[in-house]
Parts: sequence; structure tokens; C-alpha cells
Amino acid sequence: MNITKNRFKSLLMALALAFICQVVGAQAIYEDERYVPETDPLVLEKLEQWQDMKFGLLMHWGTYSQWGIVESWSLCPEEYGWCERTKGSNPSDYNTYKIEYEGLQKTFNPVKFDPDKWAKAAKHAGMKYVVFTTKHHDGFSMFDSKYTDYKITDPKTPFSTNPKANITKEIFNSFREQGLWAGAYFSKPDWNTPTYWDPYYPPRDRNVNYEPEANPEKWQAYIDFTHNQILELLTDYGKVDILWLDGGWVAKTPKSEITNWYEQQLVNNDNGYLKNRIVNQDIKMDELVVKAREKQPGLIVVDRAVHGKNQNYLTPENRVPEKPLPYPWESCIIAGGGWSYSFDAKYMTGREAIHTLVDIVAKGGNLLLNVAPSPEGEWDEGAYRLLNEIGDWMSVNKEAIYGTRSMAPFKFDNVCVTAKPDGTVYLTYLLEKGQTSLPSEIVFPDYIPKRSAKAQLLDGKQKLKWTQKEDGMAIQLPKDLGAQLLGTEAFVIRIK
Repeated sequence: MNITKNRFKSLLMALALAFICQVVGAQAIYEDERYVPETDPLVLEKLEQWQDMKFGLLMHWGTYSQWGIVESWSLCPEEYGWCERTKGSNPSDYNTYKIEYEGLQKTFNPVKFDPDKWAKAAKHAGMKYVVFTTKHHDGFSMFDSKYTDYKITDPKTPFSTNPKANITKEIFNSFREQGLWAGAYFSKPDWNTPTYWDPYYPPRDRNVNYEPEANPEKWQAYIDFTHNQILELLTDYGKVDILWLDGGWVAKTPKSEITNWYEQQLVNNDNGYLKNRIVNQDIKMDELVVKAREKQPGLIVVDRAVHGKNQNYLTPENRVPEKPLPYPWESCIIAGGGWSYSFDAKYMTGREAIHTLVDIVAKGGNLLLNVAPSPEGEWDEGAYRLLNEIGDWMSVNKEAIYGTRSMAPFKFDNVCVTAKPDGTVYLTYLLEKGQTSLPSEIVFPDYIPKRSAKAQLLDGKQKLKWTQKEDGMAIQLPKDLGAQLLGTEAFVIRIK
């Protein structure tokens, strides 16, 4: 079978179901998973390369790691669980809490920071790109920005005297040296900057706390501040491949969308009380993307949860779609604890991570796995163990992961299906924890291979006998391989 990339896209379109999903966790907003295709040929080429990579690393890190709390959100005066204040001398008093939270800058000193070690572990795991939080919603810049003193390199930050103080630059350099792409996570809202949260007013929710249209100069100052910081990252930090923008509520929002949002919020609301609002916040993204790609031609831009041409791929958060999706996408998944550092975090097992990766790839997506560094600048041993287990499996089976696309039926029973444009097909059998036996054969439903087709295991290159049945291709599993195959998290059969 010869399977072209165009046919892959057609298969993907036929299999995918359009649905509206909730972006959970930090954003807590609804994202209508529509997609506007990119037209820039350099970006399209880069997106194709990115879709071949399949596996990346996400890192949330900032001063908040010292308290082991969710990143930034405790500063937000919204009545959601992820905004709960649990640290500080008096968490019931918001103003005191904000002062103490921002005071964490004065004690942040991750002297054990070793990005080379992280990069080598990521490479061994089979990761191909890194996305690092250069700035989260709290506004603390993990890079040497000249537009704020709330940053890792400011004299108030103890780590500023360290030779590796410019953390973003060090991380990008280390990961690029290992052959990984560099991606910059950047928060569009900034809760530290007076042109977003004006200190004259108390913050009301996650949004800007003044009316942008009534204060055009102030809002323009915020636009300039945001553009300038992003352009710093794209000018002074070497090759940047992905600009990963968070805070989808900061966007140009037409009145019809605002009206519809409020109508939906009030459907089951009897008292009219809303925990947050929707506000038109036109940050001039089209202009920014043009300027960004002048600095970094072909740059992939991910304006998360904002429908339009500046969301080159979509990012379901901490979940995996049920079916293949008809556009480039990536599930960002927590490896252990939370997005930010958690003391005594429990990490997923190697089996869970490998099965998640295989499931996502079979549906045509990428996995962006989040690992959060500690206040001292270390990863937990659990994170290294996990990445090492993934890497050991990938060293044998990576052929079924990289450069593949989704193929119908994408999954049957506990077998995931991927394929390459040259017609090679891969069946990845996911073994359950404690499984003690295997079927005598795997029947690939409705699949008719050429008579000359060969089936073999990637592990050991063992050739397998197969026959054609009415219901599909039946591949025999020799009994003498049972112990070998049961000893792994998943095994792969290649049909060529």
C-alpha cells in the first residue's frame, strides 16, 4: 500500500469528529476546535517537520516553585480551586498575599540549575523540542528583559549573580546542543505590569482591570510592552522554532462573541453572579506575528485558544482527544504533580507515558510532556526515571513513532495503528499492567496487504507469519515469544 501525505489528510478528515472541548486547568475556558490553515510556505514546511517530531518537553518554572503551588493563579481573584491561596503569612488577605508572592523574587536562587543534564535526559527519552515558560501570568520573566525589573536577572533576585542567571538563554542553548528545537512559552496577560493590572484599581479577575477603549494610551503601552518582550526573545536567544502563547482571553473579541459568551454563562445561572468576565483585549496579534517572523522566518506561532490564523496548531490541555483531528495538534500532559513544581509529586509510570504517547501519535498528534523543576533548579528523580523508561522503549520502537501519520482505524482493541508515506504500517500492541498471556494472532481489520508484504517485530526483527482472512490480515504471534513480548510496555509489528 502506498500512502501519500494527501491521503493521510483525507483519512484524517474522514475519521475526525468536530466537537467543542473544554480547555481545563489553568485556562478554564472553552475552545471551539476550529482551525484556520496557515499559508506561509516556510511555516507550512516547518509544521510538517514538527508533526514528524511527535514528542516534546514542556517546563513550567518560576518563583512560585518555592511554595510548591500552582503557577501564578493564586494571584487571580477568581473563585476557582486553582486560584486558592494556601501559602504566605495571611492568605486570607489578598493584598498581603500579593506582596509576599511577588517577594518570592528576593529568595529565588536555583543554584543547582543544570540545563545540560535536562537536555541529555530529554534527548534520551526521544524528545525533539522543548517549550519553556519564559514568562507566566504572574509576569516574572525568566529571561533578561530590559522592559521589567521583575525578572530572574534583576539584582533583587539572588540568582542574578550566577553565571547562568539568564535561564531561558541557558536552557535554549543546552537543548539546541542536543539537537532539540527551542520553543518559548510566553503569557500574554501580565499581572505584575501596571499597564495590565493598573494599581489604581483592584484586580477583578484574570482580565485587564480597566477599560482598554476608554484608556487607549495605557492599553497601547501594554501592547508595546508585550510586543517588545516577545521580540527580545526572538532577537537575543538564538534560533527559536515555536512561539507558544498562553492566556487566550487576551484577544480581539467581537461583540457577537462577547454576547454569546455571556448568554452561555447565564443559561444555568439563577443569580447573575459570574466568577470572571470576557473583555475585548486586542493585542494586535497579526502585527506581532509579522514582526516575529521577520526575526525568525518560518516561526510556528501557537496563539492558544484563539480561533484564527495565528494558531498554527491546537493544544488540548491535559487530555487526549477521542479521535484523530483534522489539523495539527498537540496534547500537553502533566508528567507528575502539577504544571508547576509539587513537593512529593507522584509521576506517571513508564507504561502510562508510553501508552499515552502511542495513543496520541495514532491519532495524528504530538505529546508535550510537562516536567517542573524544583526551587533549587533540579528535576525529581521520578522525572529522570520516567524519561529513561520512555527512552529505553523508544530506542527500539521509535520507527513506529517519528514521521508517521494517523491511519484508519487508528486503534482496534488494544492495538494502535500508524503509517508512513511509503506505505509502511505499524501496529503497536499496548500491554496492560499484569498481563500474563497474548492472543495467538492479531487480526488487523479490513486491511488487505500486498501478497509480498512482510510482517516483523521491531524488537529483535523477528519475522511473523500472516494470512488473509475475510475480516482482515491475521498475524500470528509465536508462543515462544510470549515471555519476551510480555516483558515490555508495548511491542510493535511492522508491515512493509
